[in-house]
Amino acid sequence: MYIPPFDTTSYSTTTQSPNPSWTYGQRVDATPAGKDWLAGEPAGWKVYNTAEMDKANIRKLLNSGIAPRPMTIVSTISEDGVENLASFSWFNTVTDYPPVISFGINRNPAGRLKDTTRNLKNGQGFAVNIISEAFIENANAAAVDAPPDVDEWTLSGLTKEKCVQIRASRVKESAFSMECELYQSIDITHPVTGEHNSTLILAHVKYFHVREDMLTGRGAVDLTKFKPVGRVGDISYARVGDTYRIPIPLWAQEEGKIQDALKTLAST
Repeated sequence: MYIPPFDTTSYSTTTQSPNPSWTYGQRVDATPAGKDWLAGEPAGWKVYNTAEMDKANIRKLLNSGIAPRPMTIVSTISEDGVENLASFSWFNTVTDYPPVISFGINRNPAGRLKDTTRNLKNGQGFAVNIISEAFIENANAAAVDAPPDVDEWTLSGLTKEKCVQIRASRVKESAFSMECELYQSIDITHPVTGEHNSTLILAHVKYFHVREDMLTGRGAVDLTKFKPVGRVGDISYARVGDTYRIPIPLWAQEEGKIQDALKTLAST
């Protein structure tokens, strides 16, 4: 199968939302795009009972159905000073005050806990570094299931940079890094078999390191410059394309429209 080369052109623009004229109570099939989306419904749904599925198929559905997922590479350090890198896509924010983020660590194919899991619990701190397009291959190299004596930093070609508070290095190439302390570690065990295959990490962000040229005048990160990478299943990744803005409704501003819509819907 022919796969064209990567297009390095920056193409992200902000557009209107898919249905900017949408009104409260409007059904999905009220637009041509909505009708097209619903056209597949007559084929029905395939229902999976996870108790009857094997691990590989569960993982396949989770990885491809919950997408895109942000990508990060986590840098840790052992008690004796050995530094480690590992990339993760089971990762996201939890809360902003206190700033807490999360990521899940699965056992490696050999059934062993990753070095990262042990290092996260040693009190030395760790850095969570967002991955951008320019160094996705570097970050991917750190995902290799190598033995503990292999140096992922050297293998990946990424650069160590000192942090403010923690012993572990952050990734200099990352335009958005977070120095973290362990907030809570939760071992996930299967409710039936008791098997322990993964650990959920809740990390308290102590410092942000954001490259100056990535910031907008409002103090937010500019996605068109940042170019973060998303995971979309198996070995597939995604880039940020066009974006659109939809304001969250505020009752104080929208009450009249909402009440009118509800009255209209009740009378039909």
